[in-house]
Amino acid sequence: MVEVSRGDFTLVTLFLGGGAAWLTGRSVAGTWRSYRQALIYALLLGCVVRFFHFALFLGTLLSWHYFLTDTAFLIAVATLGFRSERARQMATRYGWIYRQSGPFGWVEGGPAESPGTRA
Repeated sequence: MVEVSRGDFTLVTLFLGGGAAWLTGRSVAGTWRSYRQALIYALLLGCVVRFFHFALFLGTLLSWHYFLTDTAFLIAVATLGFRSERARQMATRYGWIYRQSGPFGWVEGGPAESPGTRA
């Protein structure tokens, strides 16, 4: 079975669902909750995205294939949002211990310590 169109998938899943998943991941991390909670919210967002496909574009409501596809994408985006916010938090709030290493990680070593000077 084929979904209504790629444009519908792009609008609902990628833009609306992906944006909501990114903000959900950041919000969960911002309140110092566990990653498990971000996963639960991403699963719920997967249900909402499936319903939007059904209600707005007459897509398939009860399809494991489409639900798993949408939800896998939403979990990935929520994870990226969670990790980016947690990396920023760790570097900002615990700057004397950690520094940010890229957009999604942190390493030990305060801001005055450079990577090559560790003993």
